[in-house]
Amino acid sequence: MNALVPLPVLLPLCVTGLKLAIGPRLQRFQRLISLAVLGAVLVLSVILMIAADRHGPLSVHLGDFAPPIGITLVADRLAGLMLTVSSAVTLLVNLYSLGQGMADRDDQTPVGVFHPAYLILVAGVSCTFLAGDLVNLYVGFEIMLVASFVLLTIGGTATRIRAGSTYVIISLFSSVLFLVAIAMTYSVAGTVNFAQLAERLQDVPTGVRTLVEAMLLTVFAIKAAVFPLAAWLPDSYPTAPAPVTAVFAGLLTKVGVYSMLRTQTLLFPGHRLADVLLLAALASMVVGILGAVAQTDLKRVLSFTLISHIGYMVFGIGLAGRDSISAAIVYVAHHITVQTTLFLVAGLIERRGGTTELTRLGGLARTAPLLAVLFFVPAMNLAGIPPLSGFIGKLGLMRAGVDTGGGWAWALVAGSAATSLLTLYVMAKVWNLAFWRDAPPGYEGEGVVLESAGDESGDDTDDEATGAGSDLPEPAGAVVSAGFLGQSIVTTKRLPWPMLVATGAAVGLGLLYTVLGGPLTTFTEAAATELLARTPYIEAVLGR
Repeated sequence: MNALVPLPVLLPLCVTGLKLAIGPRLQRFQRLISLAVLGAVLVLSVILMIAADRHGPLSVHLGDFAPPIGITLVADRLAGLMLTVSSAVTLLVNLYSLGQGMADRDDQTPVGVFHPAYLILVAGVSCTFLAGDLVNLYVGFEIMLVASFVLLTIGGTATRIRAGSTYVIISLFSSVLFLVAIAMTYSVAGTVNFAQLAERLQDVPTGVRTLVEAMLLTVFAIKAAVFPLAAWLPDSYPTAPAPVTAVFAGLLTKVGVYSMLRTQTLLFPGHRLADVLLLAALASMVVGILGAVAQTDLKRVLSFTLISHIGYMVFGIGLAGRDSISAAIVYVAHHITVQTTLFLVAGLIERRGGTTELTRLGGLARTAPLLAVLFFVPAMNLAGIPPLSGFIGKLGLMRAGVDTGGGWAWALVAGSAATSLLTLYVMAKVWNLAFWRDAPPGYEGEGVVLESAGDESGDDTDDEATGAGSDLPEPAGAVVSAGFLGQSIVTTKRLPWPMLVATGAAVGLGLLYTVLGGPLTTFTEAAATELLARTPYIEAVLGR
């Protein structure tokens, strides 16, 4: 069973090489390959999760080199669950992208770039979840960075290049900081292997250990978009195509949260920076949701709610108890799925109405009832309406805060409740503007071609023909996305079926967490116990 651990990383990388060798030919075959390999990664992830639950953590030393020399990959309960959820989400997003036409437009570029970059991104995510040392965690981050820049800038529009450049600059800064933290860790402990660090860091002077912890937390907070290190996110994600934005919002920030969970429980038990984490959690919740209240573009609304709800996960990590970590894991799995789903729905709304600017939308509950249902269910889930999975995670975190007691814990409980209510307000606002009210004057009908904001051709012919040009100024803060390769968006009442099927399946996956709330909570409690015990992980890696 241990031999299966590297496959979620190696399969996407090997297939990426095959797809690049094929080039722009055999488009249908390439799409089938992508779906097949992502399906295989999902199956492998489920197998690893079940095996880790039954037999304890699984580890493999690539090349049969023991730590600290070799590359160690480890699949425990936490890694298995994260792999399974991320694999399911990436499979659905890939199906969605086929409907939106990304793969069909690959013939306009020298090499079909989306699917290779997407598979590399999947490999990077899997690498971070399975990494058994700091260096390979860093490698996983860098793999994701390379793929992310390609995906963010697909189409080459000015807005995407600008947003992608911002994302890369911030990511490179965090990467340099990560390298410095790795060098410091190795200098004081003589290893970067997690299992060995768990033993050796306890003998390091307290001040040095706290400095290493602070540097690692800073790196992961940037990746996770924890306030005040989250200013880059609302301006980067909304400019990308809907499938790219969805997988970024759902997965990439959670990789940072996962890294915080892994290092705080394994390397820094009884950590000294708990109060800092709780303060960051509270600030993320409040500032993020207030930012969402002020937005009028759906993608920016969802971007700010993403920052806000990262605070719930950091809340659980900061409390550092079994119940709080269990609830945080539940919330991570829930939020990956629900946030991805909402961005997929935003893409459907853009395809249906030509924009995600809420002041230009209306009447979708009557004209597109299926789309209304696809939005309403995950929106209520995000707000934490019982008995949905969002409520399960939030209730677990609040109960853990009440049980812990103390000023910070009670402040976080109050902040969690207020954030949940404001999230409900924000979702109700979106529902009222986009779905419930009548369509505003000038609402675009079916078949209208809307030029992208990044179009610099200077050709106003289409604008004059469609009435979508400079006569309609952009509202303040509006973000208008183009299609995949920068082409204009054509509104349609008949949305491509793969987009609807993928979004519906994502909604169903979010509801499945509610149906399986009991088993899911039992699993996460076992995962939290395993994380806090540390011994099963150390013994699995070091063979004791």
